[in-house]
Amino acid sequence: KAEIDDIDHLSNRRVRTVGEQLSQQFGVGLARMARTIRERMNVRDNEVFTPIDLINAKTLSSVINSFFGTNQLSQFMDQTNPLAEITHKRRLSALGPGGLSRERAGFEVRDVHYTHYGRLCPIETPEGPNIGLISSLSVYAKVNSMGFIETPYRKVSEGVVDIKNEPTYLSAEEEEERLIAQATVNVDDDGKILHDKVIARMEGDFPVIDPSELHYTDVAPNQISSISASLIPFLE
Repeated sequence: KAEIDDIDHLSNRRVRTVGEQLSQQFGVGLARMARTIRERMNVRDNEVFTPIDLINAKTLSSVINSFFGTNQLSQFMDQTNPLAEITHKRRLSALGPGGLSRERAGFEVRDVHYTHYGRLCPIETPEGPNIGLISSLSVYAKVNSMGFIETPYRKVSEGVVDIKNEPTYLSAEEEEERLIAQATVNVDDDGKILHDKVIARMEGDFPVIDPSELHYTDVAPNQISSISASLIPFLE
């Protein structure tokens, strides 16, 4: 039986970074510049000319300036304090070119999805018409080269957590069908889990299992939240 793809699953949504959008604009600018150079070369058929006579850098700079000046997502950086600055840099938007509009976005798009765990903060989102459309990267989340959000986990083998090596970063697709425990499980100095049973999570479910069945554990209890939300003491 085939399963229907979930459009809100983070394996079906990718981040278009500023660099990616800027490189597209750069391509547009270079294409315009190439056209101008060809036209000028055709006009000056038998004349002697230098590259400086043909190349006009303003063609390229005007495209870049208009991108930063007129793009829907272009904003002045919030420099009230260091936290405001880093929070602004880690903000993600579902609005803008190639994205959704506030009017069209339904409840499902705005809702918290189980794949947001450790990737998008469920707390830090504005109130009002933008709720759920503008979100923040979680503390340890990073965007991979393909544009998918990854979050780190520690490997578990036969009930022993790998505490010596670096954590493994998983995308939402790689995390499917993996049993993952919380970072608060008690372990000894060698990483062996001391509980007889642990509460794990797999996709949207929370089974109680033996530690030997686990695949991964979280790296930290605040992994679920963003930088500013994880600074709140006794967060519930």
